[in-house]
Amino acid sequence: MKTMKNLIRTVPNFPKKGIMFKDITTLLKDKKGFHDVINSMAGLCKGKKIDKIAAVESRGFILGAPLAYKLGVGFVLIRKKGKLPARTIKQTYKLEYGTDTLEAHSDSIKPGERILLVDDLLATGGTIKATTSLLKKLKGNIVGIIFLIELDFLNGRNKLKGYDVKSLIKY
Repeated sequence: MKTMKNLIRTVPNFPKKGIMFKDITTLLKDKKGFHDVINSMAGLCKGKKIDKIAAVESRGFILGAPLAYKLGVGFVLIRKKGKLPARTIKQTYKLEYGTDTLEAHSDSIKPGERILLVDDLLATGGTIKATTSLLKKLKGNIVGIIFLIELDFLNGRNKLKGYDVKSLIKY
């Protein structure tokens, strides 16, 4: 994990002043680092029966799709409103200022399917909490949530009580 953490670049004052942005592009461009991330995430799945992986756009796709491929399971895209072409279900949630809406195709999950949720970063937990609500509307059974990075000091894990939450790297 130390090597992976060393490959993540911190960009000060992005996207706004005071934020120390964790840039994973430096990890992704390193073939061993990216390989290690997917293998480590797969290791966190040992013993779990998973039918599909769901991931939130856009960096969640970068991790979720290769993990789904490695595990031999399906992949479900969770997107911002208006990005999916077929019939969708929606989940609106609060942001610091305003709201946002996530969508999934209404036929992306069959009732009772075991879903692993994957994303790059757990910060305040709002987006992932909304995603769990969306997956519940589809009657999916969330068997776990995996993040590449968790920002402990923002306490996002508190919004995910009752879920098996794992992170590869913590700050």
